[in-house]
Amino acid sequence: MMEEAATLQFYEITEKKSRFIAYSGGITSVDEADAFIDEITREHRKARHIVYAYVLPGAEKYSDAGEPRGTAGLPLLNAIKRRELCGVIVVVVRYFGGVLLGKGGLIRAYGKAAGKALDTLCTL
Repeated sequence: MMEEAATLQFYEITEKKSRFIAYSGGITSVDEADAFIDEITREHRKARHIVYAYVLPGAEKYSDAGEPRGTAGLPLLNAIKRRELCGVIVVVVRYFGGVLLGKGGLIRAYGKAAGKALDTLCTL
């Protein structure tokens, strides 16, 4: 399981019945980032959205994974950049709870979950 990896951290929050599970870890390449995302995707097949962002030397990428543009992946990327991190990935899994959060609610929930997972990673 993912939780057994030494550099992997996760954090979970609930906002208006939606579950946000954030995973963060160290990476050294795009291939490692892709493998990280694939493993979490396999583990959470029933999730509505699996959003990610990562920063490597000379490369950064994020995905909103079907959420409204700029409400999911960009808050994750901003959480990484605020902490001035590199060689890091954060993936947030959302299980939709039936209540719409709106753009502001999505930005806050994704950003909060990502920030907490990154803060946990940074204290190792």
